[in-house]
Amino acid sequence: MKGLDPAVKKETLRIAVGTAVLSVIMELVFILIRRWDLTVLWGNLLGAAAAVLNFFLMALTVVKCIELAPDKAALKIRVSQGGRLMMLAVIAILAAVLPCFNLYAAVIPLLFPRIVIMFWQLTHRGEKLDPGAQAAVAACRPANEDTEDTEDTEDTEN
Repeated sequence: MKGLDPAVKKETLRIAVGTAVLSVIMELVFILIRRWDLTVLWGNLLGAAAAVLNFFLMALTVVKCIELAPDKAALKIRVSQGGRLMMLAVIAILAAVLPCFNLYAAVIPLLFPRIVIMFWQLTHRGEKLDPGAQAAVAACRPANEDTEDTEDTEDTEN
């Protein structure tokens, strides 16, 4: 087995650290509103682990697809997205059905990677990402955002 792509390691670590920070903040909010119990902790751990795993699997797929033909890459990404969505749905169902998990504490962390990516983009506007990281970030965006970014770049270059 080949070694893990450095961009995947770096971006997944960034997402994991950001998710951990946001998880702590969420725990504090539950404490402040006096709704904290162990189900909040277990739900948070479940949701945060699922969110980081989802990002990691997405990044692996994107890096593998960089060298593929566009049609094969698009198919592979769609299949990966479907599988990851199923994984997240199963986790949400488990959190809803099993009494050891707080549903809100399990589902909210699924949004944390997106928040981390947006925060990082806002605070590091001038920095260029390496190609693997650019592909991973682009895969997180809806398709219409990519075209808007391209149009903005073309307008500023001319």
